[in-house]
Amino acid sequence: MPSATRRPVATDGDRRALAAWAASGAMAITGRADGPPLGPPDGLVAGLQRSAAVIGQRSARLGVPLEVDAVALLGERAAIGGLTRRSPTSCGGATRLVRAADGWLAVALPRPEDRELLPAWLGIDTADAGDAEDDEVPWAVVEAALGGRRCQEAAERAWLLGLAVSQLRQGRGAVPAAPPPLAPLPVIATPVPAPDAESRPLRDMTVIDLSSLWAGPLCGNLLSLAGAEVVKVESTTRPDGSRAGPGRFFDVLNGGKRSVALDLADADGWRVLRRLLAAADVVIEGSRPRALEQRGIVAPDLVANAGPRVWVSITGHGRTGPGRDRVAFGDDAAVAGGLVVADEAGPCFCADAAADPAAGLVAATACLDALAAGGRWLVDVAMAGVAASLAGPTLAPGPDRPVDGPVDPVAPPRARAAIAPGPALGAHTAEVLGGLGVTP
Repeated sequence: MPSATRRPVATDGDRRALAAWAASGAMAITGRADGPPLGPPDGLVAGLQRSAAVIGQRSARLGVPLEVDAVALLGERAAIGGLTRRSPTSCGGATRLVRAADGWLAVALPRPEDRELLPAWLGIDTADAGDAEDDEVPWAVVEAALGGRRCQEAAERAWLLGLAVSQLRQGRGAVPAAPPPLAPLPVIATPVPAPDAESRPLRDMTVIDLSSLWAGPLCGNLLSLAGAEVVKVESTTRPDGSRAGPGRFFDVLNGGKRSVALDLADADGWRVLRRLLAAADVVIEGSRPRALEQRGIVAPDLVANAGPRVWVSITGHGRTGPGRDRVAFGDDAAVAGGLVVADEAGPCFCADAAADPAAGLVAATACLDALAAGGRWLVDVAMAGVAASLAGPTLAPGPDRPVDGPVDPVAPPRARAAIAPGPALGAHTAEVLGGLGVTP
């Protein structure tokens, strides 16, 4: 069944999902600016709640019992930043659903350099591409250029240039699921033959968080709340972009973590990073594989050599396969997985960059699950794959409900309170390196 379709609410489970969606705040930011808020894909609410249930069980066993309002996570950035529903433009404003000759494309242009590539991608005049320093993207030009092109051709050319462009996936498709003894989650979890690690509570484990923006930091945030010591490692010259604001969002995701800053333009910085990773119990990273491999950081080798117990990699399209080096952001990755909603006019974005928080939640779930199972694991979390596992037709009010929306009140999005201010860049570098016996 195509993802960009609608299905009337028919069961008690559907009604519970629609009510939870309306109460979470995610519904308020789903749909068109001039239209009503829309229901969720039929598998989304239940899928997120299953992950939250596993987190609750595993965190109680390993550390601090943690209850997660999984669906509300989709609206945290919107709550803090005052974002609203505005399809066919994303809540954040940098991505748009564009109709091509044979389907729909999500085109993400959040960076000035993306706009500079429009002439090369679309064959348009440089003047028509607009000023890269201007926040306004010439979407009318982009839409006109893509209107006569096939999705696959346009997307493949965009990937060659390093642009985040995805074709709307139709149908749920096959989604990888972690093998026993792990819970059935939409990840690729690979056991690594290596010496067994001594069983320890989460409070005695160190998590090195190399990620940035949303999915990876959320994973680290949930592990921190469950009791782990989480160390955020950043480059002194290219720190986490979310430090640029809103500050409260950075605090929610990173409060309670310690901060290490390394000069990764220097060989010594990479030497120290390799030592840190070898000393960690868990590593979270969101880099395209070749970015670390070309610096001698090969995840399977580190894990096999009695390094981290669990290595969590969160990327747009997975560590393996043809999409391993594709650029992705939360909105276009969601569309690549078919995680959209629909009204009579066509597909709309589902909440705000839904693949980001969904992947962060699933990554934390898989990590806790792997730690509880024991052994050593590589966990490959593809944002598009997580999105595909949650996709489905849009739940729409049935004949017992008004045609313009659900009976349930639609709450505004909300965000959790930060447990502490986010750490200043490098605030704990000397302390952390000394405590782990790593010399700068």
